[in-house]
Amino acid sequence: MIRFKNVSKTYQPNIVGVQNVNLHIRPGEFVSIVGQSGTGKTTLVKLLIAEERPTRGQIIVGGWDISGIKPSEVPLLRRQIGVVFQDFKLLPKKTVYENVAFALEVAGVNPRRIKAIVPQALKIVGLTDKTGRYPRQLSGGEQQRVVIARSLVHRPKIIVADEPTGNLDSLNTWEIIDLLKRINGFGTTVVLVTHNREVVNALNRRVITIDNGLIVSDQEEGKYML
Repeated sequence: MIRFKNVSKTYQPNIVGVQNVNLHIRPGEFVSIVGQSGTGKTTLVKLLIAEERPTRGQIIVGGWDISGIKPSEVPLLRRQIGVVFQDFKLLPKKTVYENVAFALEVAGVNPRRIKAIVPQALKIVGLTDKTGRYPRQLSGGEQQRVVIARSLVHRPKIIVADEPTGNLDSLNTWEIIDLLKRINGFGTTVVLVTHNREVVNALNRRVITIDNGLIVSDQEEGKYML
């Protein structure tokens, strides 16, 4: 599903993002990528979603070599990879329904199909009763669930969640993690990027640890050791 082959990313002037990363994430896995701030986690995410290109090496997603992906092809890739960020990036003047629908509208999806897909996505995240509310009327956990619903509308094979609970309290954190586990149960590959030791250890799934741009540990049913 996801392969990094000898991937390095260097920023000017000679700042190493990641170096010599070799990584294989299989279809349907739930993988946590952990490490302290500034160790390369964010660089790895940006490479995976083609926000950055590798300096060296090869990145393959679903059989597609995206190492030198053209800008015109990036939207197609982003439909295969749903992305959930720490800061919700919701449109404040659009309702919950409109925020989720917007992701389909910009992709040129037929309005009739949008009306069918959006309620399904909101049902998965448990927000059927909040469709007419605006982001300011929602809790942080509810806003993040809107983001997850938006990430699901293209039925992606992969969900990348970059610090999705960073702005949430403990209760909302576990609700979001449970939701990601449920989505993974549908067969979607989930890549969770986090520094939350408690979450990673409770998941007891595969853990990849990055330090100074290097993968220093890759454990099945692992723990956050740093």
